[in-house]
Amino acid sequence: MGTRWRNRIVAFLMALVFVCALSGSFYFILNLDRFNQESYFETEEFQQELAQYANYLITSELGTLSEESVKEKIHVSMEEIEEHRYKYGSLDAQLDNIRYQYEERLQLAEDGEISEQPEEIVAERNEKLDDIQKNFSSDEHVEKKIRAEKEKIVEAYFEDESNFPPISSLLSDELLYFFEQNGESYTNTDAQINSKEQLFNENNMQYVTNYTIHGDRYFHSYNWPYEDWLYQALAEVKGDFNGKIGVPLELSSDSLLMTFKTNYEENRIWFWRLGISSLIVSLLWFITMLKIVSLPKQAGKWQKLYKKIPVDLRIAALGLTTFLLLFSLMWAHDCINQLTYSLSTAWATEFIISILVAACLSLLTYYQIRYLIATMRNMSDFKEAWTRSVLLRVLRFCKKVYKKLFLIVKDAFLNTTTGIQVFVLLTIVFGLGLGFFMIFIDIAFFLLYFLFAVFIGVPTFILLVKSVGNFNKISIKTEEMALGKLGDPLEVKGNSILAKMAANLNILNQGVKVSLNEQAKSERLKTELITNVSHDLRTPLTSIITYTELLKKNDLTAEDRSAYLEIIDRKSQRLKGLIEDLFEVSKMASGNIELVKERVDLNQLLQQALAEYDNSLKESNLQFRVANPDKPLYAMVDGQKMWRVFDNLIGNIVKYSLENSRVYIQVQQLGDKAKITFKNVSKYELNDQSEELYERFKRGDTSRNTEGSGLGLAIAKSIIDLHEGSLDIETDGDLFKVIICLRVVE
Repeated sequence: MGTRWRNRIVAFLMALVFVCALSGSFYFILNLDRFNQESYFETEEFQQELAQYANYLITSELGTLSEESVKEKIHVSMEEIEEHRYKYGSLDAQLDNIRYQYEERLQLAEDGEISEQPEEIVAERNEKLDDIQKNFSSDEHVEKKIRAEKEKIVEAYFEDESNFPPISSLLSDELLYFFEQNGESYTNTDAQINSKEQLFNENNMQYVTNYTIHGDRYFHSYNWPYEDWLYQALAEVKGDFNGKIGVPLELSSDSLLMTFKTNYEENRIWFWRLGISSLIVSLLWFITMLKIVSLPKQAGKWQKLYKKIPVDLRIAALGLTTFLLLFSLMWAHDCINQLTYSLSTAWATEFIISILVAACLSLLTYYQIRYLIATMRNMSDFKEAWTRSVLLRVLRFCKKVYKKLFLIVKDAFLNTTTGIQVFVLLTIVFGLGLGFFMIFIDIAFFLLYFLFAVFIGVPTFILLVKSVGNFNKISIKTEEMALGKLGDPLEVKGNSILAKMAANLNILNQGVKVSLNEQAKSERLKTELITNVSHDLRTPLTSIITYTELLKKNDLTAEDRSAYLEIIDRKSQRLKGLIEDLFEVSKMASGNIELVKERVDLNQLLQQALAEYDNSLKESNLQFRVANPDKPLYAMVDGQKMWRVFDNLIGNIVKYSLENSRVYIQVQQLGDKAKITFKNVSKYELNDQSEELYERFKRGDTSRNTEGSGLGLAIAKSIIDLHEGSLDIETDGDLFKVIICLRVVE
């Protein structure tokens, strides 16, 4: 127990030494400018007293000030003339204003209702009108009026004794001065002008300085109730004084100035001793602490408790104790500063208290730093401790709250109009509730509350009830649609958000109906697709099986066997073509196909496709009319795939065109597009279902007696889509038209 108390006493004494040394060092650093001057006369304190003495001289001793001298310095600028001239508006405006002012008086005088004569009023009015006209015609007239106004201000200034407050100086009886202005001298010595230099020399003076007192110093210490021109005039009248101010050698030692000087010199010696000794003691203290202080290897009881405190609270506590320590040190510094001026028991007691408080705070700060370093020896410990800090928890909580509030407000203003309406509604409701309680505070609010409730509250209530009714209708309608009951559309009134919701719900209702129709159509087309695929694949396959069975007979002639093999070969090729077309259209639909684009002349490509069908065209009784431009029409396309498009379209024309009809093929350039049109008359009824012709295995020949896979148009459209072009089909009765648009290049 004795060892523990001895360690505590040693720690407190070390802290006391540290605080005393640090306090002295603070005092030394903060007052270095004050005591760094070799002479008291070079200090800021003496220069301030000298400035006060100069104020005393300019107000009480130097120069004279009179009304006439200030009036002579009055100046009137052109800006002031213009400002006075247009103070009440333009010339016409001022004249009209004067006439209007006298119009009623003149009428009353003419009616005999007042004692004044009309002639007198007219003369007075005309005099003012003439004065205003002179204001705009003569600068001298305006200048005279402004000067007269300023002279009245000067007279008022000199009549007010508060403008001439007495100025005193502590050193007025201890300093000597000699100033000159315009050949006139001012001094408080008996010396003649020719002995001024002899008087103000090192043999007679402790301190001499050349000094200039400017005229504006006369009013710098006062408030500024007047305009700047008056103070400028006062400064000009006073003028500047150049001369010397000195401190005589024969000044008695008990004078105030010599007392100040003696105290400064004594305090300066004490200051340097205190400062140097404090710095030395601080340095020795730090060296000692570095040698004897080390961090504990095992955590003690207090250190374990300290570790449980969140790291940010530890840092905050350290900052608070550090701030209080600095405050106590500054307190001690102020006490030392006061003791340098006068030795006082009260200040000495306060200094001892401040030192003891600072010692306790420094000890507390030391242990906090020690425990903080011991619990966080590296950055990983600090990061781990920071994850459990109060500040981080608060920031996380605030972040969550902010995100929730932000999302709530954001959702409320997804529709700006609705958000504003809700907030206006809440404001009205809050206002009605607040107004109700205001009635109990002051009955005078009752009428205001009644008007607010009738003209704002009641319409708001009706609107709210109506909106709730519309909302309920929309809710019921959505439940019916969820159950598959489409029913009749909702009634839409107004332009509110609920009305828009009802309109959108009607559109959705109609869309569901259309979707159901499309779904039924899709199911029908799917069934047709399966039927058509089955039919088109089964037909050649059946022929192959049939003729294969016939070939198994032994009694066949060579001629029949050859004929059967030819039929099997033809049907096999047809079946192969059907399967290849089916695979190709599937690949194109999935986008799993590569295009080898190159610069191709569409005119030439079309001519090559037509040339492939030259024999078929000659054998048919169709008349082809091809119109294309004379110049080449280039596009970046896959020539092989584009030839397939033309081949499919021309093949369809040959198969499905009405006998003895004309076929029109036109190629033209429209801007940056190439438009290729194929027109023919179908020998099968189209039924105006051009969109269904894109479907796979869909044919114009519904009986499916003609050769073909039914995939030609589907393949052609897929190829054009891959080239970022368009293929459109139009039907008009039996007229069948295909329009292809592709982007051309130069």
